[in-house]
Amino acid sequence: MSTNIAELEERLRRTSGRENRTQSIATRFTPSEASALAKMAEANGQNLREWTRAILLRELKDEQPGLDLLSEVVGLQLLMMNVLAPLARGERIGAEQFQGIVRSVQSTKVKAAQEMLSRRRELKEG
Repeated sequence: MSTNIAELEERLRRTSGRENRTQSIATRFTPSEASALAKMAEANGQNLREWTRAILLRELKDEQPGLDLLSEVVGLQLLMMNVLAPLARGERIGAEQFQGIVRSVQSTKVKAAQEMLSRRRELKEG
């Protein structure tokens, strides 16, 4: 019986002070998809509904999912191109020039990644 009281207290603690959840969104999955989703939720220590809700809301907040990681990859690509091009021509790069390249990459990598995503979106839609 104390378990039920503890569960009720926990539910009350989680729900007090927040807007009531009155809307529901349903979708259908194949049995194998549902099983894989349930396993992911369990691996994250949540039931399927809690986990799915958290994932959807996270995606809602992240206007461009994966932009952080893509920005870093684009940054590495820019750094490599800007450093290797002069070296391939037999030129030397001084420490000051290298630092300038790094600063340039840091300031442009996010915009370059956004442009890449935008071009890919246009290709898919076109």
